[in-house]
Amino acid sequence: MSRRALLAAGLVAPWSRAHAGGQVEEPLVDSVRSALSAAVAEAAPPQPQFPEIEQRLAHLRWLGDMSDRLRPRKSDVSTRLEFLQTVWYESRRAGLEVPLVLGLIQVESAFRKYAISSVGARGYMQVMPFWARLIGDGDVSRLFHTQTNLRFGCVILRHYLDRERGDLFMALGRYNGSRGRAEYPNAVFAARRRWLHETSV
Repeated sequence: MSRRALLAAGLVAPWSRAHAGGQVEEPLVDSVRSALSAAVAEAAPPQPQFPEIEQRLAHLRWLGDMSDRLRPRKSDVSTRLEFLQTVWYESRRAGLEVPLVLGLIQVESAFRKYAISSVGARGYMQVMPFWARLIGDGDVSRLFHTQTNLRFGCVILRHYLDRERGDLFMALGRYNGSRGRAEYPNAVFAARRRWLHETSV
């Protein structure tokens, strides 16, 4: 049975196929390298702080809703909640929209922690190993650590978004190594819709 037939029959999740990340290594000026290195090195555990109880309740509603949606991909509830908390924290820390980052993860790795692409990209956000050398400590194996992978991915996407002067379409293409082509950004935008929540948190 073809994948299309399996999808139509509801036997395969529509997000199960991952697109390999293939960021292209580009030279970084020293100031950018230093800023990116500092951004990935800061020790900050994903502990959300809310000044008002309503914000905390909105966050908990979001967490419950996203947990239900993610259950088919992550069956263990504690793993699922830890992952979602970390995505929420690292997305917001980098100034990125949480549904966008979840959509990118869906497309890049299908929520597989240990995914490795044909070009060597690793983890949830399919971070290329050269980033560990350029802005990290050089330990490529750490790209499989959940918070490390999400932090690198969010910092890199923020960097590309800044380079593209806020043009998300172009930034996503640069992230995937397909700058200027529509397939990848459109796939992420489509996946993003799955993770929208009626209450902004």
